Amino acid sequence: MKIAVVGATGLVGTKMLQILEERNFPITELIPVASEKSIGKEISFKGKNYPVVSYQDAIAAKPAIALFSAGGNTSLQLAPLFAEAGIRVIDNSSAWRMDETKKLVVPEVNGHELTAHDMIIANPNCSTIQMVMVLKPLHLAYKIKRVVVSTYQSVTGTGVKAVTQLENERKGIVNGEMAYPYQIDMNVIPQIDVFTENGYTKEEMKMINETKKIMQDNTIAVTATTVRIPVMGGHSESVNIEFHHDFTIEGVRSLLSGFSGITLQDDIQHLVYPMPFFAHDKDDVFVGRIRRDGSQPNTLNCWIVSDNLRKGAATNAVQIAEYLLNNGIIN
Repeated sequence: MKIAVVGATGLVGTKMLQILEERNFPITELIPVASEKSIGKEISFKGKNYPVVSYQDAIAAKPAIALFSAGGNTSLQLAPLFAEAGIRVIDNSSAWRMDETKKLVVPEVNGHELTAHDMIIANPNCSTIQMVMVLKPLHLAYKIKRVVVSTYQSVTGTGVKAVTQLENERKGIVNGEMAYPYQIDMNVIPQIDVFTENGYTKEEMKMINETKKIMQDNTIAVTATTVRIPVMGGHSESVNIEFHHDFTIEGVRSLLSGFSGITLQDDIQHLVYPMPFFAHDKDDVFVGRIRRDGSQPNTLNCWIVSDNLRKGAATNAVQIAEYLLNNGIIN
């Protein structure tokens, strides 16, 4: 099976290659694609070097799947060209997420929606992925009425430039390239992406709109505040969930611990709770600090952490490819 990775030299593209190798995805030929300046460079994969090629050469090679992590504009331009050539696209950008004709997929949550007709499949926003993993089993049991989420997001979610900014600031270098409008080291920035007319950022609106689409329930009310913190590797979320039906804490823990891809870390007696430090380089979504909200009925508080480059991006994309293969949608 030929697989193309578009944006193979970026943070997420590099992570996709790592995860394809780790999970032993059955690749017969890798086709790395990147910008014009990277064409001809070599990518090492499973002990073999592959040259970076143009998107035209990648399409001509007819891979079965193209994993995209090259930005929204590139995806809008190139994904249809791959799809028209019969190549199934799994796209990590925001380009197709809210397109009514495209599926927005977290395999454990709504992989069953995928069919052979889906030629462009959208990978959700990293913060949305880890939240809906926790929401899904609880929604099935108690029916969610409202979600209030505040995020604490790693600089790796912005990209290499942001990682460099944080590293430079920690070394005392203040005249380097800036990914953010302010210093990020020793600071917290309550803005991720640009502001929209309603006062929310695009990141916050992604979480609101994508959650409803993935959960297939527009009656769920969602409000979000997304915040950038000086951490490398791992997004954290404080989530308050109001249900239509009552629950027990034991029931919640049982549902979450039994859901594929979730690890329960909820033992305050021994100070066990999720942190980016422990989630780093792992594929699961970690949940803890589970407790009843005493201020109103049928409401739960929890704390969710996940490696944003893995389950929040690259791993989820590879898992979509695995789902397509394992369910006979591709062969």
